[in-house]
Amino acid sequence: MIDFIIEKFHDTRFMAMLLAAVAASVTVYTLVTPLFAGENLAKRMKAVANERERLRQRDRERLNRNEKVALRQAPRELVRKTVEDFNLGKWLAQEAAREKLLMAGYRGHAPYTTFLFFRLVTPAVFFVGSVLYVFVLFDLQISLAMKLAICTGATYLGMQAPMLFLRNAIAKRQLSIKRAFPDALDLLLICIESGMSVEAAFHRVSQEIGTQSIALAEELTLVTAELSYLQDRKIAYENLARRTGLESVKSVAVALQQAERYGTPLAMTLRVLAQENRDMRMTEAEKKAAALPPKLTVPMIVFFLPVLFVVILGPTGIKVSAYMSH
Repeated sequence: MIDFIIEKFHDTRFMAMLLAAVAASVTVYTLVTPLFAGENLAKRMKAVANERERLRQRDRERLNRNEKVALRQAPRELVRKTVEDFNLGKWLAQEAAREKLLMAGYRGHAPYTTFLFFRLVTPAVFFVGSVLYVFVLFDLQISLAMKLAICTGATYLGMQAPMLFLRNAIAKRQLSIKRAFPDALDLLLICIESGMSVEAAFHRVSQEIGTQSIALAEELTLVTAELSYLQDRKIAYENLARRTGLESVKSVAVALQQAERYGTPLAMTLRVLAQENRDMRMTEAEKKAAALPPKLTVPMIVFFLPVLFVVILGPTGIKVSAYMSH
């Protein structure tokens, strides 16, 4: 049976018929499927609407429960004691790290203390791990200088690991905010045009936008609190721009400051900014789509073309080898 199957796979005519049958079946399925899709369109749209409403209600309940992110957290005792004993606040303090922690969503003194702790521990762990790998576990046939270079490189990587983690967290958070920000501006525009105050508008938008971006909902909630308690409302808008680090948010913050100071109409400004942010989002999507073919060139050359050559030239090579053997 196995010999028969192998013989059939080596039969050029059988393989051509099999591939033609598969291609014809896929073509028929592709052409026929849209004819039956229209009948279930209403049902699918209703199911999508129900699912959207269910997700929105679940996210609202999660935001209103005790699952909210605490703005002030206490560091662990071991972390706090290590930072205090080694006086890491003096030797490893970085103001840029504080800004990056805010942009990544880590607020308060506890995340900063944890960051200093890992700035001390991670290089030591990487160094010990590299020493064990190079000198103890595996006897690498390389020179001593190369072994020391590997250990030094691992230690440097450990020093940069906390910053790499922060950059990754910032990128994810900014992407979430950037995707939901145009919709948040539209909601803010609707609330302001309906007669709401800026504080009430931000509060309402923070409740609605949580289904799309929890990070943006947190930032708008913080803005609402700062607008209610700070004496200078300008500081609240500046803090929003500083915490997000996005140019689109900075432009909206500047527009809100000008409206607060000079009394300029805010509705028209928000409408223009919402359209600009939506255009920017579409432009970024088009850039990613345009950059896709060059990125696929190398994978296609490495993985697709060899298989294609095997499929095309394989039967011929089998016949030639069989002819030469006879």
